[in-house]
Amino acid sequence: MASKTQRVVFSFDPRSLEKLKQLAAETDCSMAEAVRESLQVRRALHQQARKGFTEIVTRKPGTSEERILVMPLR
Repeated sequence: MASKTQRVVFSFDPRSLEKLKQLAAETDCSMAEAVRESLQVRRALHQQARKGFTEIVTRKPGTSEERILVMPLR
């Protein structure tokens, strides 16, 4: 069975629309793909937050330099 698609319309203020366009250009994808991927990342982060994880550690492979991102609790 083929998957069905549904058209959804979003409204963005000018600043948010510009950020979305910038994200799409930086990731070489469409605005729809950028929104879809952002929602997937958000869902994954929220699932981890519900399990009690509140920090994300990123590491630069070449230098092992680390950054810690703290997720806000909601």
